[in-house]
Amino acid sequence: MSAVAKVVPIRDEDHNFARQMLGEIAFIRAVEAKVQSLSHTNPPRVMGSMHLCAGQEAVPLGAMAALRDDDQVICTYRGHGWALASGLDARSVMAEICQREGGVNGGRGGSAYLMAPHTRFIGENSIVGAGTTMACGVAMANVAKGNGRVVIVTVGDGAMNQGSVHEALAFASVRKLPVIFVVENNGWSELTATSDMFLVDRIAQRAAGYAMPSATVNGTDPVVVRDSVAMAAERARKGDGPSLIEFRVPRLWGHYNRDMEHYRSKADRQAATEIDPLTLLSRRLVESGLMSEAEVAELRASEERRAEEMGEEVMASPEPKASNAILHVVAEPKVAAAPRVVETKEMSFIEAVGAALRAELENDPNTLVYGEDVGKGGGIFQASRYLQRDFGADRVFDTPIAENAILGSAVGAAVAGMKPIVEIMWADFIFVALDQLVNQAANIRYITGGKSSVPMVVRTQQGATPGSCAQHSQCIEAMLAHVPGLKVALAASATDAYALLRAAAADPDPCVVIEARGLYQAKSTVELTEGAEPVGKARLRRSGGDVAIVTWGTMVPRALAAAEKLAERGVEASVLDLRWLNPLDEEALADVVRAANGRVLIVHEAVRSGGFAGEVAFRIREAAGNDSSLRIERLTTPDTRMPVSPVLQAAIIPDADAIAERAAALAG
Repeated sequence: MSAVAKVVPIRDEDHNFARQMLGEIAFIRAVEAKVQSLSHTNPPRVMGSMHLCAGQEAVPLGAMAALRDDDQVICTYRGHGWALASGLDARSVMAEICQREGGVNGGRGGSAYLMAPHTRFIGENSIVGAGTTMACGVAMANVAKGNGRVVIVTVGDGAMNQGSVHEALAFASVRKLPVIFVVENNGWSELTATSDMFLVDRIAQRAAGYAMPSATVNGTDPVVVRDSVAMAAERARKGDGPSLIEFRVPRLWGHYNRDMEHYRSKADRQAATEIDPLTLLSRRLVESGLMSEAEVAELRASEERRAEEMGEEVMASPEPKASNAILHVVAEPKVAAAPRVVETKEMSFIEAVGAALRAELENDPNTLVYGEDVGKGGGIFQASRYLQRDFGADRVFDTPIAENAILGSAVGAAVAGMKPIVEIMWADFIFVALDQLVNQAANIRYITGGKSSVPMVVRTQQGATPGSCAQHSQCIEAMLAHVPGLKVALAASATDAYALLRAAAADPDPCVVIEARGLYQAKSTVELTEGAEPVGKARLRRSGGDVAIVTWGTMVPRALAAAEKLAERGVEASVLDLRWLNPLDEEALADVVRAANGRVLIVHEAVRSGGFAGEVAFRIREAAGNDSSLRIERLTTPDTRMPVSPVLQAAIIPDADAIAERAAALAG
């Protein structure tokens, strides 16, 4: 980083602001010095990594001074300064960094994951660049509510090589969202010099590819920061869309609290020290005659004493209660009345999906439906046909082909009070943006101790159909059901395509509803309802006492067909459609196992290793205790990739005959 430590006179109108900034920079610096010292004792009084913002304090302070009190912030993991500048209680911030019960998140988030979405500080994000697409969602909610708010989202320079950031830039640009992207360029992409990773002199130049105005600005001067952000905020509020500002700042300390910086030259460290905003602003105030050197020294000493005292008070405060460790993963279940049936009609699976989407759009003005080709084209499978025509392009719309932006914006929109229902065209494509489900959506209720939730729905479809290749046919339910905080449903009929989507939309937690593409044209009777059933309920499709077939998704109709074949042979099989894998209806599972005298066949289309059949089987065994009469088997697709040939597919995916033969043998 090249910079000239030149003293710039302070304008008359900024005298008070400059004095205020000096005190606040000194306080942030002192807080971070204190928490760092607590991690350096032997043994450490505070465990774990901290990412400190020493040298960058003028950016959050100047930026927040430019914004309205209700504008919002999402920042990267080097965000202590942003949390304090946003107005969070300083003691609560320090307590969270020190993992105390009185912390912002009760010791659940720590230094790198402070979250307070119920305030203007949406939170930090410890996944590089991930907050950018979330910011798009928060901005979408602000536009929908017409509240005029602006969202500022920060990344480090290294994050500008992350795909998620570019998806966010594309998404924000095309929708003209009121977002300010801030790049805090301290010259280091973690332990690698930024100059080694970029071929442009100014990272801000990259914004031109998205038709987005940008600037590279001195981030050590809070006045310049304030004025730059104010211009971007004015533009965003007028509806002209996002901006990107690259602030050049020094990195005074290491990448994290235990970084010895063996990779960094003395010259680079010295260059950073010469443009320390605390030193520069102190000199400017003294040379402008606004403060004496003694006054500056006393102010800094006062803030250090304040931080020192606060730190010791925090360390003397209670640690989190161990009994709280598993609370607030998902919302507490509520006993809900059965929804009132208003109409019963025959329709196809895909028509039932459309009917559910329409019902949600009609009943809740906060509902948004979007994804790739979802708007004008009505979806690749026509699930959202005519919805944009009937509800408008502000509520039903197309997105760039950018799965991270789709899922991340849904997280942000849900946190900000909307009810997004987003489509990922093929389940296989969720892996492109799995971070937004696993590291973002599933975490927020837990990290905030139940103060915030993410009521979003992801629609997708899976399974092999003739001609579908290995990148369009995977069954991924077990991977998603493994994640605490995500709720996962699989619809196997038009009846459930409607019911499960309505249930998911009414739930306060993130839900993934997986549809069966191979059943899209299959018809059944659908009960159109006022309201929705609760999540987590299995459905007994057929009763029988000789053997129980437990299944879900694409295998349900095959299991029913197998049961008919078995009945012709005098074997009565029950068929339990689990419908929800997380939460799992263990009561229904226990009932069907008991009725079949412990003879259970678990069937799924997904491959065997790591498949959810293993989880179901072990839940049955745990519930049965020492019952030695249990006989549990599974029938799955073998551990292979999916071929495109219908002949090869048929050779490996369980069919009704294979299910019937295995169940008959199990029934004896």
